[in-house]
Amino acid sequence: MKTDIILAGVGGQGILSIAATIGMAAINNNLHLKQAEIHGMSQRGGAVQSHFRVSSKPIASDLIPKGVCDIILSIEPMESLRYVDYLHSDGWIITNSTPFVNIADYPDLDVIIAKIKERKNTIIIDADSIAKDLGSAKSSNIVILGAASSHIDIPFEAFEEAIKQIFLRKGEAVVEANINALRAGRDFANKK
Repeated sequence: MKTDIILAGVGGQGILSIAATIGMAAINNNLHLKQAEIHGMSQRGGAVQSHFRVSSKPIASDLIPKGVCDIILSIEPMESLRYVDYLHSDGWIITNSTPFVNIADYPDLDVIIAKIKERKNTIIIDADSIAKDLGSAKSSNIVILGAASSHIDIPFEAFEEAIKQIFLRKGEAVVEANINALRAGRDFANKK
């Protein structure tokens, strides 16, 4: 088992929480993992990305070579396109459909979505709306993780347990909101 993931988004969108959740789920399942540092402007508004590798065997490098990435998991649609050269021909782009417009010349969203759909395997999800409907607007990142979860070879229950471990210090309400977000993302992807 091996899954190579590029996490992409904008500072403040929750890339660290996604990485922590996948990492905790992997460790709880006795899997090996390597994560490159989060690169980019971690301050709100700057592009952020990280390479994340999970495997049943030891991993030599934390960097994913071009052309072998299994999943680009993106919280922002334009950011998913930055890393498309890393994606394997059968790899997945799983992205939020809601843009984070942080530059004056942000490309036309319809053009971005069309470019994403050129790939063989895509899930484009309005994670912001789903999170708001659940009453937890801040959990859109976990909605995206839920949509990607069936493509990561870790039991779904392990992601739920990881959320409990990571968010427990913030209280039961935060744990429940994030588990609901995870399940909503998974349900959306399973209907595709």
